Amino acid sequence: METITIVGGGIAGLALAACLDPDRFEVTVHEKRPELPTVGTALGMWPTAQRALARLGVLEEARAASPVIGSGSIRNGAGEPWATVDAGAMFAISRIDLLQLLDSAVPATVRRITGNVQQVPAGGGLVVGADGVHSVVRREAWGPGTAARLTPYLAVRGILPSPVNQDAVGEYWGRGDLFGIAAARTGTLWYASYRSGLGPYGIDVASVLDQTRERYARHAPAIREVLAAATPEGSLVQRLWTVRYLRSYVRGRTVLIGDAAHAMTPNLGRGACESLVDAVTLAELLNTLPEDQALRAYDRRRRLRSQAVSGASAVLYRIAMAERAQPFRDRLLSLARQRRPRSAVVNSSSG
Repeated sequence: METITIVGGGIAGLALAACLDPDRFEVTVHEKRPELPTVGTALGMWPTAQRALARLGVLEEARAASPVIGSGSIRNGAGEPWATVDAGAMFAISRIDLLQLLDSAVPATVRRITGNVQQVPAGGGLVVGADGVHSVVRREAWGPGTAARLTPYLAVRGILPSPVNQDAVGEYWGRGDLFGIAAARTGTLWYASYRSGLGPYGIDVASVLDQTRERYARHAPAIREVLAAATPEGSLVQRLWTVRYLRSYVRGRTVLIGDAAHAMTPNLGRGACESLVDAVTLAELLNTLPEDQALRAYDRRRRLRSQAVSGASAVLYRIAMAERAQPFRDRLLSLARQRRPRSAVVNSSSG
């Protein structure tokens, strides 16, 4: 039996553990926390991620637990729509539900170790860094120069128990801030992002909610209604971090997947999707090829593609979060809306 050590039991780590051939590999997963999170957001599942879920055998369960995203509008801060986006067959699954499904798909033969990993586990075999944006594996194998980069932006997310208002669904782009409203299985998903000097650690959620309400006090009524109903217990607050582009996701017998390899801004909603694709791709290659060939093939297939998605997400983030250029951006988008046929819809179901 060949040994594989997976550092990180999140989306990427669990998906990989679920796909590896238990007759060929002795797999150990190191996870920091013994239990799944109790508060989470919803994750849009693009077609590539849905194919990965099908390979994992949990696609139908994921669909059953998730609302179809449907359509929504890109709007200015006041709520006036610029464009309608049709998400096609995409659905939004709760991060908690997704983790539960992936956890249930992991074979009983996989060894689980709970604890805060401070250094790469010794013992030989392949080591997979699935330990997120602040990856210990990346730091040790690729060096301290690959440490995560802190952006100047704060991400605030939450889910309300009340049904979503379909007329309010979409993303609102203001001056240096954005706000999103979408359907969740248990009600309404909302998220906000804006420049902030808070943190990066020890951020008080209640204080941030007060700050956020003040920040969006002159935005669309739908935003103010959502924030008025938001509670600290049902909200998450994080500073946004990204990862530098690496020349390779493989170094010797160490490989990176998920956010450890390509943590990105959340604007395209592709971070979790790319993590699932990484995991399934790596597992299928390891299951069928010698290790060295599998790792080279994984790096060829996933590095440039995932970095392209990361780059596109960063460009969209700069547009959505425009500050001095916000009036110019708004005029361009308003002009584009006037010239577009009234029935025109942007389709985002590919990818």
